[in-house]
Amino acid sequence: MGQDRVIYNRFAGGNQNIYPESGQLFGNVGGDREGLVEERKSRERMHREPPNGRGAIVMENDYSNHYIHTGKTPIQHVRNVANPMDGYPKLQKLHQLKRNQIEKHATKSFGCRIPSEKIVPTLKTWIKDFGLEFDVIMIGALVENQFIQPLLYQLPLYRLCAKPGFLFIWATTQKIQELTKFLNSDACNKKFRRSEELVFVLVDENSPYYPGEGTGRQQPLFTRQQWHCWMCITGTVRRSTDNHLIHCNIDTDLQIEGSDANAKIRNNAVPPSIYKVAENFSNSNRRLHIIPSRIGYNLPVRLRPGWVIMSPDVLINNFDPLTYEKELYSKSLIKYKQLNNTQKPQFLVPQSNEIEDLRPKSPINVK
Repeated sequence: MGQDRVIYNRFAGGNQNIYPESGQLFGNVGGDREGLVEERKSRERMHREPPNGRGAIVMENDYSNHYIHTGKTPIQHVRNVANPMDGYPKLQKLHQLKRNQIEKHATKSFGCRIPSEKIVPTLKTWIKDFGLEFDVIMIGALVENQFIQPLLYQLPLYRLCAKPGFLFIWATTQKIQELTKFLNSDACNKKFRRSEELVFVLVDENSPYYPGEGTGRQQPLFTRQQWHCWMCITGTVRRSTDNHLIHCNIDTDLQIEGSDANAKIRNNAVPPSIYKVAENFSNSNRRLHIIPSRIGYNLPVRLRPGWVIMSPDVLINNFDPLTYEKELYSKSLIKYKQLNNTQKPQFLVPQSNEIEDLRPKSPINVK
Protein backbone atom coordinates (compact mmCIF):
# COMPACT_ATOMS: atom_id res chain seq x y z
CA MET A 1 0.00 0.00 0.00
CA GLY A 2 3.08 2.25 -0.15
CA GLN A 3 3.28 2.83 3.61
CA ASP A 4 3.92 0.65 6.61
CA ARG A 5 0.64 -0.17 8.30
CA VAL A 6 0.48 -0.09 12.08
CA ILE A 7 -1.47 -2.79 13.85
CA TYR A 8 -2.31 -3.34 17.51
CA ASN A 9 -0.66 -6.12 19.43
CA ARG A 10 -3.56 -7.33 21.58
CA PHE A 11 -1.46 -10.12 23.05
CA ALA A 12 0.98 -7.54 24.45
CA GLY A 13 -1.61 -5.77 26.56
CA GLY A 14 -3.92 -4.30 23.96
CA ASN A 15 -2.47 -0.75 23.98
CA GLN A 16 0.88 -1.14 22.26
CA ASN A 17 1.78 -0.64 18.62
CA ILE A 18 3.93 -3.01 16.61
CA TYR A 19 5.40 -3.01 13.12
CA PRO A 20 4.21 -6.13 11.30
CA GLU A 21 7.53 -6.58 9.52
CA SER A 22 9.86 -6.44 12.51
CA GLY A 23 7.60 -7.20 15.47
CA GLN A 24 9.28 -4.35 17.37
CA LEU A 25 7.22 -2.43 19.89
CA PHE A 26 7.64 1.28 19.33
CA GLY A 27 5.35 3.03 21.77
CA ASN A 28 2.52 3.06 24.26
CA VAL A 29 -0.58 4.99 23.23
CA GLY A 30 -2.35 4.57 26.57
CA GLY A 31 -0.53 7.41 28.27
CA ASP A 32 -2.31 10.39 26.74
CA ARG A 33 -5.87 11.31 25.83
CA GLU A 34 -5.11 11.69 22.13
CA GLY A 35 -3.67 8.21 21.98
CA LEU A 36 -6.69 6.67 23.67
CA VAL A 37 -9.07 8.37 21.25
CA GLU A 38 -7.03 7.18 18.29
CA GLU A 39 -6.90 3.66 19.67
CA ARG A 40 -10.66 3.58 20.15
CA LYS A 41 -11.30 4.79 16.61
CA SER A 42 -8.87 2.28 15.16
CA ARG A 43 -10.32 -0.67 17.01
CA GLU A 44 -13.87 0.29 16.06
CA ARG A 45 -12.73 0.40 12.42
CA MET A 46 -10.85 -2.85 12.01
CA HIS A 47 -9.07 -2.50 8.68
CA ARG A 48 -8.15 -5.57 6.72
CA GLU A 49 -6.93 -6.02 3.17
CA PRO A 50 -9.26 -8.15 1.03
CA PRO A 51 -7.91 -11.23 -0.74
CA ASN A 52 -8.07 -9.53 -4.14
CA GLY A 53 -5.00 -7.49 -3.16
CA ARG A 54 -6.35 -4.24 -4.59
CA GLY A 55 -5.74 -2.31 -1.39
CA ALA A 56 -9.41 -1.52 -0.67
CA ILE A 57 -10.35 -1.01 2.98
CA VAL A 58 -13.26 -2.84 4.58
CA MET A 59 -14.77 -1.19 7.66
CA GLU A 60 -16.22 -3.39 10.37
CA ASN A 61 -17.91 -2.70 13.70
CA ASP A 62 -16.32 -3.99 16.88
CA TYR A 63 -19.36 -4.33 19.13
CA SER A 64 -17.40 -5.90 21.98
CA ASN A 65 -15.09 -2.91 22.14
CA HIS A 66 -18.07 -0.58 21.85
CA TYR A 67 -19.65 -2.29 24.88
CA ILE A 68 -16.49 -1.65 26.94
CA HIS A 69 -16.65 2.08 26.24
CA THR A 70 -20.40 2.68 26.29
CA GLY A 71 -21.99 -0.20 28.22
CA LYS A 72 -24.34 -0.82 25.28
CA THR A 73 -24.61 -4.53 24.46
CA PRO A 74 -24.38 -5.78 20.86
CA ILE A 75 -28.00 -6.98 20.95
CA GLN A 76 -29.12 -3.36 21.33
CA HIS A 77 -27.78 -2.62 17.84
CA VAL A 78 -30.19 -5.06 16.17
CA ARG A 79 -32.60 -3.20 13.93
CA ASN A 80 -36.31 -3.88 13.43
CA VAL A 81 -36.71 -5.51 16.84
CA ALA A 82 -40.12 -3.90 17.25
CA ASN A 83 -41.25 -5.20 13.85
CA PRO A 84 -38.96 -8.01 12.65
CA MET A 85 -41.14 -8.69 9.59
CA ASP A 86 -40.76 -5.16 8.27
CA GLY A 87 -39.84 -5.42 4.60
CA TYR A 88 -41.33 -8.92 4.20
CA PRO A 89 -44.98 -8.33 3.27
CA LYS A 90 -45.78 -11.98 2.46
CA LEU A 91 -44.40 -13.20 5.77
CA GLN A 92 -46.26 -10.43 7.57
CA LYS A 93 -49.50 -11.45 5.90
CA LEU A 94 -48.86 -15.11 6.73
CA HIS A 95 -48.39 -14.28 10.40
CA GLN A 96 -51.61 -12.29 10.47
CA LEU A 97 -53.59 -15.08 8.79
CA LYS A 98 -52.17 -17.65 11.19
CA ARG A 99 -52.96 -15.41 14.15
CA ASN A 100 -56.56 -14.98 13.01
CA GLN A 101 -57.06 -18.75 12.68
CA ILE A 102 -55.44 -19.51 16.04
CA GLU A 103 -57.53 -16.92 17.87
CA LYS A 104 -60.73 -18.02 16.13
CA HIS A 105 -60.33 -21.69 17.06
CA ALA A 106 -58.61 -21.36 20.46
CA THR A 107 -60.33 -22.73 23.53
CA LYS A 108 -60.99 -20.31 26.36
CA SER A 109 -58.20 -19.66 28.84
CA PHE A 110 -57.81 -22.37 31.48
CA GLY A 111 -55.76 -22.25 34.67
CA CYS A 112 -55.05 -24.96 37.23
CA ARG A 113 -53.71 -23.54 40.50
CA ILE A 114 -52.07 -26.36 42.39
CA PRO A 115 -49.15 -26.85 44.83
CA SER A 116 -45.90 -28.09 43.33
CA GLU A 117 -46.02 -31.46 45.11
CA LYS A 118 -49.46 -32.24 43.65
CA ILE A 119 -48.65 -31.54 39.99
CA VAL A 120 -47.57 -35.10 39.14
CA PRO A 121 -50.48 -36.87 40.95
CA THR A 122 -52.97 -34.51 39.32
CA LEU A 123 -51.62 -35.18 35.84
CA LYS A 124 -51.80 -38.93 36.46
CA THR A 125 -55.44 -38.49 37.49
CA TRP A 126 -56.20 -36.57 34.29
CA ILE A 127 -54.68 -39.41 32.27
CA LYS A 128 -56.33 -42.27 34.16
CA ASP A 129 -59.82 -40.85 34.76
CA PHE A 130 -60.32 -38.60 31.73
CA GLY A 131 -57.85 -39.89 29.13
CA LEU A 132 -56.42 -36.40 28.65
CA GLU A 133 -53.57 -35.88 26.20
CA PHE A 134 -51.87 -32.73 24.96
CA ASP A 135 -50.14 -32.13 21.65
CA VAL A 136 -47.97 -29.23 22.85
CA ILE A 137 -46.47 -29.25 26.36
CA MET A 138 -44.29 -26.41 27.62
CA ILE A 139 -42.37 -26.89 30.87
CA GLY A 140 -40.79 -24.11 32.91
CA ALA A 141 -40.63 -20.33 32.73
CA LEU A 142 -38.04 -17.56 32.59
CA VAL A 143 -37.06 -17.77 36.26
CA GLU A 144 -34.11 -19.57 37.80
CA ASN A 145 -35.85 -21.30 40.71
CA GLN A 146 -37.62 -23.82 38.46
CA PHE A 147 -36.65 -27.37 39.48
CA ILE A 148 -37.09 -28.75 35.99
CA GLN A 149 -34.84 -31.82 36.03
CA PRO A 150 -36.36 -33.56 39.14
CA LEU A 151 -39.81 -32.88 37.73
CA LEU A 152 -38.95 -34.37 34.34
CA TYR A 153 -38.04 -37.69 35.96
CA GLN A 154 -41.49 -37.86 37.59
CA LEU A 155 -43.82 -36.47 34.93
CA PRO A 156 -45.80 -39.09 32.96
CA LEU A 157 -44.87 -37.33 29.73
CA TYR A 158 -44.97 -40.44 27.57
CA ARG A 159 -48.68 -40.90 28.35
CA LEU A 160 -49.52 -37.21 28.68
CA CYS A 161 -48.05 -36.13 25.33
CA ALA A 162 -49.83 -37.25 22.16
CA LYS A 163 -48.00 -38.91 19.29
CA PRO A 164 -46.93 -36.98 17.41
CA GLY A 165 -46.48 -34.26 20.01
CA PHE A 166 -44.06 -31.51 20.96
CA LEU A 167 -42.27 -30.57 24.19
CA PHE A 168 -40.81 -27.13 24.91
CA ILE A 169 -38.50 -27.25 27.96
CA TRP A 170 -36.90 -24.08 29.38
CA ALA A 171 -33.42 -23.83 30.88
CA THR A 172 -30.90 -21.14 31.73
CA THR A 173 -27.53 -20.98 30.00
CA GLN A 174 -26.07 -22.56 33.14
CA LYS A 175 -28.55 -25.46 33.19
CA ILE A 176 -28.77 -26.21 29.46
CA GLN A 177 -25.99 -28.82 29.67
CA GLU A 178 -27.79 -30.67 32.47
CA LEU A 179 -31.01 -30.63 30.47
CA THR A 180 -29.21 -31.90 27.37
CA LYS A 181 -27.66 -34.75 29.37
CA PHE A 182 -31.10 -35.72 30.68
CA LEU A 183 -32.64 -35.71 27.20
CA ASN A 184 -29.80 -37.95 25.98
CA SER A 185 -30.32 -40.44 28.81
CA ASP A 186 -32.02 -43.82 28.42
CA ALA A 187 -35.12 -42.45 30.14
CA CYS A 188 -35.79 -40.08 27.26
CA ASN A 189 -33.88 -40.82 24.08
CA LYS A 190 -36.24 -43.64 23.06
CA LYS A 191 -39.34 -41.56 23.78
CA PHE A 192 -38.40 -38.01 22.76
CA ARG A 193 -36.12 -36.68 20.07
CA ARG A 194 -34.40 -33.33 20.47
CA SER A 195 -35.26 -31.29 17.41
CA GLU A 196 -34.59 -27.56 17.81
CA GLU A 197 -33.11 -25.20 20.37
CA LEU A 198 -34.92 -21.90 20.76
CA VAL A 199 -33.05 -18.94 22.23
CA PHE A 200 -34.61 -15.90 23.87
CA VAL A 201 -32.19 -12.95 24.15
CA LEU A 202 -32.65 -10.09 26.59
CA VAL A 203 -31.99 -6.48 25.67
CA ASP A 204 -30.31 -5.43 28.94
CA GLU A 205 -30.17 -6.11 32.67
CA ASN A 206 -33.30 -4.02 33.28
CA SER A 207 -35.41 -6.75 31.69
CA PRO A 208 -37.82 -8.60 34.02
CA TYR A 209 -36.42 -11.82 32.50
CA TYR A 210 -32.83 -11.03 33.49
CA PRO A 211 -31.46 -14.27 34.99
CA GLY A 212 -29.40 -12.66 37.77
CA GLU A 213 -26.07 -13.82 39.10
CA GLY A 214 -26.99 -17.35 40.17
CA THR A 215 -26.15 -18.92 43.50
CA GLY A 216 -22.35 -18.82 43.38
CA ARG A 217 -20.31 -16.45 45.52
CA GLN A 218 -18.02 -15.32 42.73
CA GLN A 219 -19.10 -12.74 40.20
CA PRO A 220 -19.37 -14.36 36.75
CA LEU A 221 -16.94 -13.21 34.09
CA PHE A 222 -19.60 -13.05 31.38
CA THR A 223 -23.10 -11.67 31.76
CA ARG A 224 -25.82 -14.21 30.99
CA GLN A 225 -28.43 -12.68 28.72
CA GLN A 226 -29.97 -15.76 27.12
CA TRP A 227 -32.62 -18.32 27.87
CA HIS A 228 -32.72 -21.66 26.09
CA CYS A 229 -35.67 -23.85 25.21
CA TRP A 230 -35.28 -27.37 23.85
CA MET A 231 -38.03 -28.51 21.52
CA CYS A 232 -38.51 -32.29 21.49
CA ILE A 233 -40.73 -34.46 19.30
CA THR A 234 -42.66 -37.60 20.19
CA GLY A 235 -43.74 -39.99 17.48
CA THR A 236 -43.09 -39.37 13.80
CA VAL A 237 -43.89 -36.19 11.90
CA ARG A 238 -42.65 -35.21 8.45
CA ARG A 239 -42.45 -31.68 7.21
CA SER A 240 -43.20 -32.60 3.60
CA THR A 241 -46.36 -34.64 4.23
CA ASP A 242 -47.78 -33.63 7.63
CA ASN A 243 -48.63 -30.04 6.83
CA HIS A 244 -51.93 -30.45 8.67
CA LEU A 245 -49.88 -30.96 11.87
CA ILE A 246 -46.91 -28.61 11.53
CA HIS A 247 -45.87 -25.48 9.64
CA CYS A 248 -42.09 -25.04 9.65
CA ASN A 249 -40.04 -21.85 9.29
CA ILE A 250 -42.86 -19.48 10.21
CA ASP A 251 -40.67 -18.06 13.00
CA THR A 252 -36.94 -18.02 13.65
CA ASP A 253 -35.20 -19.99 16.40
CA LEU A 254 -33.92 -16.73 17.89
CA GLN A 255 -36.35 -14.39 19.62
CA ILE A 256 -35.31 -10.98 20.93
CA GLU A 257 -37.06 -9.27 23.81
CA GLY A 258 -39.33 -6.51 22.59
CA SER A 259 -40.16 -8.20 19.27
CA ASP A 260 -43.76 -8.48 20.47
CA ALA A 261 -45.68 -5.26 20.95
CA ASN A 262 -47.57 -6.58 23.99
CA ALA A 263 -44.37 -7.60 25.78
CA LYS A 264 -43.70 -4.01 26.80
CA ILE A 265 -47.15 -3.59 28.29
CA ARG A 266 -47.62 -6.68 30.46
CA ASN A 267 -45.00 -8.96 31.93
CA ASN A 268 -45.63 -12.67 31.89
CA ALA A 269 -43.84 -15.82 33.04
CA VAL A 270 -43.09 -16.59 29.38
CA PRO A 271 -42.83 -13.92 26.66
CA PRO A 272 -45.80 -13.86 24.26
CA SER A 273 -43.42 -14.29 21.33
CA ILE A 274 -42.42 -17.76 22.60
CA TYR A 275 -46.05 -18.82 22.94
CA LYS A 276 -46.55 -17.68 19.34
CA VAL A 277 -43.60 -19.76 18.12
CA ALA A 278 -45.25 -22.89 19.54
CA GLU A 279 -48.68 -21.93 18.18
CA ASN A 280 -47.39 -21.13 14.70
CA PHE A 281 -45.34 -24.33 14.49
CA SER A 282 -47.92 -26.86 15.72
CA ASN A 283 -51.42 -26.78 14.24
CA SER A 284 -52.77 -28.84 17.13
CA ASN A 285 -55.18 -27.28 19.60
CA ARG A 286 -54.34 -29.08 22.87
CA ARG A 287 -51.67 -27.07 24.68
CA LEU A 288 -50.43 -27.41 28.27
CA HIS A 289 -47.93 -25.21 30.12
CA ILE A 290 -46.48 -26.55 33.39
CA ILE A 291 -44.71 -24.06 35.69
CA PRO A 292 -43.59 -26.28 38.58
CA SER A 293 -42.81 -23.78 41.35
CA ARG A 294 -43.62 -20.29 42.53
CA ILE A 295 -41.97 -17.49 40.57
CA GLY A 296 -42.79 -14.36 42.59
CA TYR A 297 -44.66 -11.16 41.85
CA ASN A 298 -42.47 -9.64 39.14
CA LEU A 299 -43.56 -12.20 36.55
CA PRO A 300 -47.22 -13.12 37.09
CA VAL A 301 -48.54 -16.31 35.52
CA ARG A 302 -51.22 -15.01 33.17
CA LEU A 303 -53.72 -17.12 31.28
CA ARG A 304 -53.59 -17.39 27.50
CA PRO A 305 -56.41 -18.48 25.15
CA GLY A 306 -55.84 -21.98 23.80
CA TRP A 307 -53.64 -23.05 26.73
CA VAL A 308 -54.10 -24.89 30.02
CA ILE A 309 -51.60 -23.32 32.42
CA MET A 310 -50.70 -25.36 35.51
CA SER A 311 -48.86 -23.51 38.26
CA PRO A 312 -48.94 -22.67 41.99
CA ASP A 313 -49.12 -18.98 40.98
CA VAL A 314 -51.60 -18.98 38.10
CA LEU A 315 -54.03 -16.08 38.53
CA ILE A 316 -57.28 -17.97 37.80
CA ASN A 317 -58.21 -21.53 38.79
CA ASN A 318 -60.97 -22.65 36.41
CA PHE A 319 -59.84 -25.91 34.78
CA ASP A 320 -62.30 -28.78 34.48
CA PRO A 321 -61.44 -31.75 32.22
CA LEU A 322 -64.99 -32.26 30.97
CA THR A 323 -65.49 -28.57 30.14
CA TYR A 324 -62.12 -28.53 28.41
CA GLU A 325 -63.05 -31.53 26.26
CA LYS A 326 -66.30 -29.85 25.19
CA GLU A 327 -64.32 -26.74 24.22
CA LEU A 328 -61.96 -28.82 22.11
CA TYR A 329 -64.75 -30.48 20.16
CA SER A 330 -66.52 -27.17 19.53
CA LYS A 331 -63.43 -25.20 18.48
CA SER A 332 -61.25 -27.71 16.62
CA LEU A 333 -61.16 -29.48 13.29
CA ILE A 334 -61.43 -33.18 14.21
CA LYS A 335 -59.46 -35.78 12.29
CA TYR A 336 -59.01 -39.41 13.26
CA LYS A 337 -55.75 -41.31 13.12
CA GLN A 338 -55.40 -45.10 13.19
CA LEU A 339 -53.22 -46.08 16.17
CA ASN A 340 -52.98 -49.64 17.53
CA ASN A 341 -56.29 -50.68 15.96
CA THR A 342 -58.09 -47.70 17.50
CA GLN A 343 -59.20 -44.37 16.10
CA LYS A 344 -57.49 -41.50 17.95
CA PRO A 345 -58.94 -38.00 17.44
CA GLN A 346 -56.66 -35.14 16.44
CA PHE A 347 -57.82 -31.66 17.46
CA LEU A 348 -56.48 -29.27 14.83
CA VAL A 349 -56.57 -25.59 13.92
CA PRO A 350 -58.06 -25.39 10.40
CA GLN A 351 -55.80 -23.84 7.77
CA SER A 352 -56.94 -21.84 4.76
CA ASN A 353 -55.75 -22.12 1.16
CA GLU A 354 -54.14 -18.69 1.46
CA ILE A 355 -52.04 -19.85 4.42
CA GLU A 356 -51.02 -22.95 2.48
CA ASP A 357 -49.89 -20.82 -0.47
CA LEU A 358 -47.86 -18.41 1.68
CA ARG A 359 -46.18 -20.76 4.16
CA PRO A 360 -42.59 -21.96 3.51
CA LYS A 361 -42.49 -25.48 2.06
CA SER A 362 -39.95 -28.22 1.62
CA PRO A 363 -38.22 -28.18 -1.77
CA ILE A 364 -39.55 -30.75 -4.21
CA ASN A 365 -37.00 -33.23 -5.53
CA VAL A 366 -37.39 -33.59 -9.27
CA LYS A 367 -36.14 -36.96 -10.52
